[in-house]
Amino acid sequence: MKKIPVQQSLGEFLRATRERLTPEQVGLPSYGRRRTPGLRREEVAHLANVGVSWYTSIEQGKDVHPSHQVLESLATALRLSDDERRYLFLLSKSDEMEESEIYKAISKGLERTVFALESHPAYIIGKYWDVLLWNRAAEFVFRFPPYSAGINPKPNLVHHFLIGPFRKEMDSDWEERAKIMIARFRADCARYPQDARLNKMIEKFMQESELFSSWWPRYEVKTVTDCHKLCNDPRIGELEFDHVNLQVSDCPDLKLMIYTASPSTAEKLKQKIYSYTTK
Repeated sequence: MKKIPVQQSLGEFLRATRERLTPEQVGLPSYGRRRTPGLRREEVAHLANVGVSWYTSIEQGKDVHPSHQVLESLATALRLSDDERRYLFLLSKSDEMEESEIYKAISKGLERTVFALESHPAYIIGKYWDVLLWNRAAEFVFRFPPYSAGINPKPNLVHHFLIGPFRKEMDSDWEERAKIMIARFRADCARYPQDARLNKMIEKFMQESELFSSWWPRYEVKTVTDCHKLCNDPRIGELEFDHVNLQVSDCPDLKLMIYTASPSTAEKLKQKIYSYTTK
């Protein structure tokens, strides 16, 4: 697959955020109906106090390298969220980032941690969002294949959620949850814009998922944060979790996802897992 230049990704992101804003949102007069959505380039340049031709060059993906101060001004002008601001700066520096080596082996301690959380879904994802290790609670809640079966290649979280059979079993808010997942996946991808495998995966998702192909070009960005989750599982009813995302210090490409279950949810999962193991 053809690599996407860093400057092109930066320009596309700026254009997408510009087109989502209205003049009213930034305190500018609109002067009636517009032929194209969002702000004009001239208006963004004015708000950021940069030259119109300079801003146009950035948005068109030309070989220009905006300074930290210019990026700060653009982030303010475009009313970027904290996640979007972080993404903007990652894109501007990503041509300097080295691609990480292959995954380090998951330590025995980390493996034991995941399996010790018997009634609390836990799994580890890597750079490409492949699910590298998971416990039986995660196997049940997220419909992962049995880890003990030694499946290779390992399931990919984005594919599993958007394209795999898991989608058909989700509740009514699947689409909103899928959009959040795509936004989080994009935030991670900013670190590796030239990674051939990652770009090939994105192309595949664009072809296989209608939602991904329509939502990915919007450049929505979110980072994974700790949060409270409620969901309804048709097999055992309402489930309640506190989601915690931990990054492995000596291998930042690895993330440990833990869904700490409420006492009632943990008991439901414990009984379900026990019934599986005693069959």
